[in-house]
Amino acid sequence: PQGSEEAKAFVNAFLKRSMPKKKDEAIQDILTRKAVVLEHYSKKKTKQKRKKTKGFTAKQRREMRLFEIEPEQQRYAIFLPLHELWKQYIRDLCHGLKPDAQPHMVQGKLLKADLHGAIVTVTKSKCPSYVGITGIILQEFKHVFKIITKEDKLKVIPKLNNVFSLEIDGFISYIYGSKFQLRASERSAKKFKLKGTIDL
Repeated sequence: PQGSEEAKAFVNAFLKRSMPKKKDEAIQDILTRKAVVLEHYSKKKTKQKRKKTKGFTAKQRREMRLFEIEPEQQRYAIFLPLHELWKQYIRDLCHGLKPDAQPHMVQGKLLKADLHGAIVTVTKSKCPSYVGITGIILQEFKHVFKIITKEDKLKVIPKLNNVFSLEIDGFISYIYGSKFQLRASERSAKKFKLKGTIDL
């Protein structure tokens, strides 16, 4: 058994070790209370910085021709199964495209949908040579559609100053390319406003 002075010295030393950030006066103040709450200081772990995996730049992608479709792959028949998949995707998205479906609801979903695989037709254009071109959308970029026609020709159609139509299960939707200059990933989050008249 220890004497009172030894016990006091032990407690003081113990508290000093347990609470290194406290001054002696603060420890003495704590001792006058009935309950003593010991503090725990955990060592801060140094976080290792994660190295971000850098992707290819636009220039590198062009040089590697990542988005180019080989000439032997530029055939309309190859992409017909893609169109069938797209039609099923739109039916699921619009809950079956029933005859009583609200046109504005279907239009709103089509504007945000992925259009890879859709068959589109240029119905209006400031450039007459584009009017009437029909094909399956193979790639959508911010400013252009790449489509494959029934004649197995790959066409690059600008969105600006063109109106496109697409038809599925009797429902025809019109896309004003000038108001559609977004990447597919950006379109899904954009809110499109209904407008009465839209110019080319």
